[in-house]
Formats: sequence, C-alpha cells, structure tokens
Amino acid sequence: MSQYFELGDETLWNPSEGAARLFLRQAEVFEAELGLPSGLEPMRNDECRIDPAVFADFVHALLAWHRRTGHTVLLALSEGFVGTVVALAQRAGTGIDWAGLEASPDGPLADVQVSAAGRSGPEDGGSWAAALRARAAELSRAMAR
Repeated sequence: MSQYFELGDETLWNPSEGAARLFLRQAEVFEAELGLPSGLEPMRNDECRIDPAVFADFVHALLAWHRRTGHTVLLALSEGFVGTVVALAQRAGTGIDWAGLEASPDGPLADVQVSAAGRSGPEDGGSWAAALRARAAELSRAMAR
C-alpha cells in the first residue's frame, strides 16, 4: 500500500507506507528542533495534505539550520531528510533562495563540532548548495517513479 502527499489536487509524492511513516516521524523531530510546524498534516486515509505557506516557512528554517552547522554527525543524520524536503519543496513549487543560503550563514553557528584539530564550521556555501541540489534532484527522480 502507498501513501499520498498532496498539495491541493496534485500528488507530489506517492511513497510506500514505510517511507511515508519514517519521513513524517523525521518531520516531527525537526519540527521540535526548529520550533516550527512543518505544514505536513497527519496521514489520514492514506493522504498527507501539505499546507504550502507553512511548509515553505519550515523549508526555509530547515535549510538555514542545516547551513549553519558543520557538525559531521548532525549532517549525516539530517542530510537524507533535508534532501527529501528540498525535493518535495521543488515539486510543490516552493521557491528556495539558494543565493542567500550560499552566503555566509545568518545567525550563530549551530552545534559546532570541536576536536583536537579545532572547530569545524559550515562548508563553502556553493559546495553545500550544489551537493544538496544534486541529492534533491536524485530524490525527485525517485519520487516521480
């Protein structure tokens, strides 16, 4: 059985139950981390409605958070979810300010990793954005199958 992520009358993604369940649980984790709702409504009758304005705010906050960290473990834990969110956002027509995100991060760095070699900060904005866009494009192709 599959689930449907819907924006209005359009199906943006039709994953398996397991993928949908894991994605929505990860969304709950990041809602708590960011202190914002995701705009992803609870799954009802195999459908998850997306509130486009709330989802857009969540996407922008998530990307800003992700851009401000250079912590290896946090990046590893979040990259799949962030890539999936970007792919879903692009399919929903959510505008993403890549140029703004590529600039030096706004606000304090998040969960900076400190080691004997020193502090690690976020990677170069262009490299970060290019890698994230490539991952999102790969995931978007998978979503379209």
